Amino acid sequence: MKAVILSGGSGSRGLPFTKFIPKAMIPCNEKPMIYYIVQHIINCKLIDEIMIITDLKGSGGQIQNYFYNTKYEKFLTFIQDSKNGTGGDLNCVPRRKINEPFLLWFGDNLCAIDIMKMRSHFNNKNSYICIATRNQRKEKTGFAKIENEVITQFIEKPIIKFQMSECLGIYIMNPSVLDLISKHDKKNINLSYDILQKLVEYENISAFDIGNQLWIDIESPTVATYNKVLISSITKLMEH
Repeated sequence: MKAVILSGGSGSRGLPFTKFIPKAMIPCNEKPMIYYIVQHIINCKLIDEIMIITDLKGSGGQIQNYFYNTKYEKFLTFIQDSKNGTGGDLNCVPRRKINEPFLLWFGDNLCAIDIMKMRSHFNNKNSYICIATRNQRKEKTGFAKIENEVITQFIEKPIIKFQMSECLGIYIMNPSVLDLISKHDKKNINLSYDILQKLVEYENISAFDIGNQLWIDIESPTVATYNKVLISSITKLMEH
């Protein structure tokens, strides 16, 4: 099974930091974020190659340099991104290499997800695409129930249930998705808006709920610093 990590894009949410480093190299628990993603994917023993799509001509070259001459290098292939959106960048993947369902991981997400279990879920649901989701999160502050402007109950850091499930930037996809993207008439293709929203009408897109598993979207070093405790817990899980 192949894996694709999307680590291109302008990193606009991480400015001004991402003028100098790609988001994937944001330090998390003393190592760059992408280290944990690569380590976790390799640990699952299901993946024989990880393709990292990034701007090799720009700051993305830092990612390639980081893994140079390490034990991870033999698993990695680096591909220049197209700067054509999250869907457009998938056009850069050599189609000849993808002949079975593949793992797609957005490079700013950390989660010690059970890839084996997600792959089984993909198969059992006869999925065209399977998306990692969650329907709850533990809040970082206290909440209060209020009636007539009077607090009737105080709840410290509760677990909040969502009305809709949150998509977490980790997917298993049928390889023919790449064919659909290559035939798209739009240049800058957003995977969610331009592909997934249309596919859901006629293809089986399943949800793999991570339950109580920890997850975070790290958009900038500021987010990483503010969430040190959470990140420390996630990265320890991803390394083992």
